[in-house]
Amino acid sequence: MAFNGTYELESQENYEEFLEAIGLLSAKTDHKVVTTVAQEGNDFTWTQSIPNWTWSNKFSVGQECELTTMMGSKFKAPVTMEGCKISVQFPQYLFTAELIEDKLLMNCTTSGEKGVTFKRVSKRI
Repeated sequence: MAFNGTYELESQENYEEFLEAIGLLSAKTDHKVVTTVAQEGNDFTWTQSIPNWTWSNKFSVGQECELTTMMGSKFKAPVTMEGCKISVQFPQYLFTAELIEDKLLMNCTTSGEKGVTFKRVSKRI
């Protein structure tokens, strides 16, 4: 299973609710998101881009890595892979990603009683 590739947003659910839950109230939600993943073994570079904004993290599965949130804050967390699913516990949410056929499925679930799950499906281009 190789995540390598470029993926374009196909559909998403609960994006605005998720942004509100993590405090990004002014973020735009009407843009086309492009995700680029470069994988070499257990080493990844994961980049998401929209016009005028790019967010990127480099990490190695099975190690604690220094990562950056969408708001630019740095933190350390282990990156795990169970089966074909990558998981990272960000400060405000749990991020998971898996590749099913040529679709990249990403979920972000906030913690707490009123947890919000944001789901994004992107197609390989």
